[in-house]
Amino acid sequence: MTTLTMSPTLGDLLKFELNANYCRETVTLKSGANYALGSVLGQITASGKYRLSPAAEVTGDEGAETAVAVLIEAVDATAADKTGLVIARGPTIVSRAALVFDDSIDDADKSAAKQAQLANVGLVPRVTA
Repeated sequence: MTTLTMSPTLGDLLKFELNANYCRETVTLKSGANYALGSVLGQITASGKYRLSPAAEVTGDEGAETAVAVLIEAVDATAADKTGLVIARGPTIVSRAALVFDDSIDDADKSAAKQAQLANVGLVPRVTA
């Protein structure tokens, strides 16, 4: 029998959002990555573009090391910059299990730091069903 695997949905990530018109923004995602739903993003100071938020400052992408948004749709920006829809402010509750981090976030302490940064902008990660 064939096993089917369902991709994550917005309902898997977003558990509470006060008002979509207030909490969401359309942003430009930096090229070179295939962004998954739930990607934890930081904003590059110089260009204003967003990328996966790394654990430490990356030369040329300064500012992105602070997590400020969560992508609520999958976007393939491997070849060029693309626009994407993010949750940029709260009050919002997101599922901790549905968050997708940069590869440099490789332990519980770094993950907790990113979650705290999200909480600072009102995006509260929680263990949810």
